[in-house]
Amino acid sequence: MSPILIAATTIISLALVAYTIGVFGERNSGTLKRSHLIFFWIGLACDSTGTAIMSSMAQSSGGSISLLHPVTGGLAIALMLFHATWATYVLLRGDSKQRHNFHRLSIRVWLIWLVPYCTGVLVGIPALHVADGTALAIASAIVIVLAVLVLPKKKQAASL
Repeated sequence: MSPILIAATTIISLALVAYTIGVFGERNSGTLKRSHLIFFWIGLACDSTGTAIMSSMAQSSGGSISLLHPVTGGLAIALMLFHATWATYVLLRGDSKQRHNFHRLSIRVWLIWLVPYCTGVLVGIPALHVADGTALAIASAIVIVLAVLVLPKKKQAASL
């Protein structure tokens, strides 16, 4: 594996770590804090940097490139940018109700972001020989299972 590819995958994996710390730190604390915002921005910076490196490598390789991963990855970065920007606005505004409920958006953005992350991992490991469609299906299944585990359950009205 080339040193540039190692750097890119490491940086994107740091995005996963930072974003996860921010999202679950916010969820566990019960309110959006400045420290969570910092992790959101670090995650976005790492993901954008790693993606830019990978895109540059893909363009210079001259091989055929699937559009699935770049499109889903680009959408995920756009969603992360929206999320971090909105979190900044919520913190600056100082509305305690918005800060308390922000985790609902955060966990959903994190779950959506995991789809292209997992797809990239599956497609990027040559020994697996996973096609794009299969990788997307597996990544989606992983995220659905995680969503069931981490999304809050709706409270059902008590029967009379």
